Order: sequence, then C-alpha cells, then structure tokens
Amino acid sequence: MPRLKDKVVLVTGAAGAIGAAVARGIEAEGGTAIGSDLADRGEVAHPLDVTSENDWARVIAAIAGTKGRLDGLVNAAGIVAIGTVEDTDFATWRRVMAINLDGTFLGCKYALPLLKRGGGSIVNISSVSGLVGGHNLSAYNASKGGVRLLTKSVALHGARLNPPVRCNSVHPAFIEGPMAEGMIAQFRDPARARERLAASVPLGRFGTPAEVAELCVYLLSSEAGFVTGAEFVLDGGLTAQ
Repeated sequence: MPRLKDKVVLVTGAAGAIGAAVARGIEAEGGTAIGSDLADRGEVAHPLDVTSENDWARVIAAIAGTKGRLDGLVNAAGIVAIGTVEDTDFATWRRVMAINLDGTFLGCKYALPLLKRGGGSIVNISSVSGLVGGHNLSAYNASKGGVRLLTKSVALHGARLNPPVRCNSVHPAFIEGPMAEGMIAQFRDPARARERLAASVPLGRFGTPAEVAELCVYLLSSEAGFVTGAEFVLDGGLTAQ
C-alpha cells in the first residue's frame, strides 16, 4: 500500500527544487500534494506569501472548504542570504527572518486547527546552518536555528493533542538546485567554489531534492508515528567532522 494513501498535505515553496520534489514524492506515495508558492513563481494550487497572515488564513480556509481536513504540512519555503553580521543590512536580515522563520511559524499556527482534526505531521525544512554556524551566514543561521527550536516547541504542544500532531525538522546541507546555484554565483570563482563545497562533504557531492523528499515522505507517514521533536540531518557527513 502507498505510504501516504489518501493523505492531504500542504507544501509551501512548491515551485522550488525541494518543495517540488516533496510534492512529487507525496503524489507518488498515494497522497494529495497541495502546492503553494508566490503567485509569480509558477503554477501552484494556491498563491501564498508565507509572511502574510491573510494569505495563510485564505489558503487554510480554502483547504477546509474543499478537503475538510489536512494530514500534513511541509514548510519548504525559504531563502538564503550571504553576509557577515557587519555586511548584512537590516532589511535583508528582516526579509530572511520573515520568510524562513515567520513563515514557518505562521504555517504551523494556521495549519494546526485542520491538522488536529485527525492528527497529522508537520515537517519544517531547516538546514545544517540551523545546527552549525558560518561566518558569512548571519541571517540564515539565525533563521534556520530558530526553525529548529520552534519545531521542538510545536512538537511538544502537538503531543498534548488528541489525536497528536507530530512536528520534526529536516536539515539538508548543499542541495542541487537554484538556491545552491544562486549562493555559489556570489563567489568570485563559482566553479572553484562549487568544487570546494563538494569537497567539504565527506561523501564528496551535493545532495538532491529527491533525497530530501524521501525523508519528508517518511516523516509524513505512519512509519514515523513515534517520531516527533527531532532533527534529521542530510549532509553527507558534513557535521560529523
């Protein structure tokens, strides 16, 4: 039997590499993936600015009206900004925090009333940068570290519900796709930067969106029924060093 048979899952950032892969993974396992992203980011079921409370209220109300329930939420919307604490301007800091952390908070908050009707699972996409620091990732580190601990708080709240709502965070390292390419493009020698980043990973390569999606599918499924408040690292051994 498919692992997500008949489950309804909302995916933010569904036009991005990871979000799109997660949506495909959900559908492949018998679930219904409801994709959301900014209106100008491609075809999705619901335009959604994750920093907007009004947008969240509208999308959740639409899902309640059409599906009557929600079995899962994957908060995959996010951006990265390169900059030390001195280099990062306040507007950039606030934008990164708004999308990565505020957007995840709003997703958990607004989805919970539907999720707790039948129990469910929230998967928050954080990063290895939510576990270890980087000298030039001040805003990104702060936002993704916040996602990690927000996840634990939501998990403890969800465990008190009947039926419970589980919540876990996923922490990828470098993943193939536009976000990684955009980050690499900011270096003086992008080709050399890519080589050095891949070499810093013990397995010697970047991860793929499909590998992140496989883990998300597991966490959304009943196989992970005793898993909540945990962080799952997909980094090719990077943080084992």
